[in-house]
Amino acid sequence: MAGYLTTHVLDTARGCPAGGLRIDLYKVEGETRSHLKTLTTNADGRTDEQILPQDAFETGTYELVFHAGDYLDASGIPPESPRFLDVIPLRFGMSEAAHYHVPLLLSPFGYSTYRGS
Repeated sequence: MAGYLTTHVLDTARGCPAGGLRIDLYKVEGETRSHLKTLTTNADGRTDEQILPQDAFETGTYELVFHAGDYLDASGIPPESPRFLDVIPLRFGMSEAAHYHVPLLLSPFGYSTYRGS
């Protein structure tokens, strides 16, 4: 089985997918963080393509950076200055060639994640 990476962002405050949320993917090697790509979630809260497809998959440490503040601003959540959650980095390891699904459950004052399927 070849590995690949996906995500799904749900707006738990509004009870719907978080469409239009920008996500950056980085590979982390020691103190070096290399930007690999930027994607935006669609109306279903997913990206239109795999974040890290099979042909680019490598085991290692990665970081997904979710630009939650921009999404919350665009969705009409009253802004704070500064916003409690703005940029959410999730650093995780992929140790085998498998499907890694790293979802984000988001509200203006909290988030959670897990390794999904």
